[in-house]
Amino acid sequence: MDTDRIVGAAKDYAGKAESAIGDIAGDSKTQASGKAREAAGTVQNLYGQAKDAVRDAADTATSYAKDAYDNSGDTFRDGTQALSKKVQDNPLGALMVAGGIGFALALLMSRPARRPPPRWRY
Repeated sequence: MDTDRIVGAAKDYAGKAESAIGDIAGDSKTQASGKAREAAGTVQNLYGQAKDAVRDAADTATSYAKDAYDNSGDTFRDGTQALSKKVQDNPLGALMVAGGIGFALALLMSRPARRPPPRWRY
C-alpha cells in the first residue's frame, strides 16, 4: 500500500469531519475548507491507487518475463524433439522440404543485380 493512499484517506476523513463541524456550526468558511480538504484527500488517494496499480502491473510483467525466460529451454527442447520425431516419421518429406528451401535460397542469391534503365541522351 502506498503512503499517498494512507495520507489521502486521512485527509479525506479529516475533510469530512471539518465539513460536518462547519454544517453544525453554520460556518460556511469551515464547511468549504472541509470540502476542499476532502477533495484533496480523494485525489491523493486515487493517485496512490494508480501508483499501486502501475507497480502491480510492472511486477506481474516482470514475473511473466522471468517465467518465459526460465521455461525457454524447455520449449526449445520440446520443439526440437517434435521436429526430430517428424523427420524420423517422414524422412523423404523432410528431405524434400530441405531441398526446396535450399533451391529457393539459391535462386535468391544467384539473381543478377538489377541495373538501372539506360539513359538516352537527346
